[in-house]
Amino acid sequence: MIKVINIKKSFGEKEVLRGINAEFEAGKTSLVIGTSGSGKTVFMKCIIGLFKPTDGEIYYDDRLYRNLAKKERKAIRNEIGMLFQGSALFDSLTVEENVRFPLDMFTKMTKKEKQERVDFCLDRVNLTNANKMYPGKISGGMMKRVGIARAIVLKPKYLFCDEPNSGLDPKTSLVIDKLIKEITTDYHITTLINTHDMNSVMEIGDKVIFLHQGLKEWEGNSKEVLHSENKLLHDFIFASEFLKALKDQ
Repeated sequence: MIKVINIKKSFGEKEVLRGINAEFEAGKTSLVIGTSGSGKTVFMKCIIGLFKPTDGEIYYDDRLYRNLAKKERKAIRNEIGMLFQGSALFDSLTVEENVRFPLDMFTKMTKKEKQERVDFCLDRVNLTNANKMYPGKISGGMMKRVGIARAIVLKPKYLFCDEPNSGLDPKTSLVIDKLIKEITTDYHITTLINTHDMNSVMEIGDKVIFLHQGLKEWEGNSKEVLHSENKLLHDFIFASEFLKALKDQ
């Protein structure tokens, strides 16, 4: 579980996060939604430790991040998996080498152990025959799956996904959503997803948090989001023609 208490973040005189409280449970997919500039990315970076909050507390299970020594913070970072918006694969490395990269960097596993773990992760994302392929030769959906395999190769307790469906067609997006949900449930991972994709919200939103201008405006789940009386959330979600049609049914 990750717990954030009254998180604030300012850049100079600009206050980007204005006191956010939230809990993200293990084994559930938590989605953070909002318009561009709502604070989603800054919020995630504060939780990960890339930004230092101006105020507030972040707990990884029972560990208060602010009070941890450098070695303890590094240990938490090794428990984090990250799926980047653009997959962030190394073009000069094969699929297999991309997935193995965190193992080479952060473990003392033998070559055989690394290969077994890489093969397991690629099989888990249904890429059993892609080991020797290069990112430039595979589809966007396959690149996302390679990114997921790399994100879970260190057996993370916490998984962060930044716009995982960006640039994907609706059918492929559903595949990625299902895969993230399955991995979260099967391995009891605390998963936090930043997204604009309302289809993802409806499919895998165990918890949904709506940010607006640095504030948490609404919190609920996928079953509740369509029936919210929050006007700001209503205007955001029904900007989608698909959801307008769904509402009218």
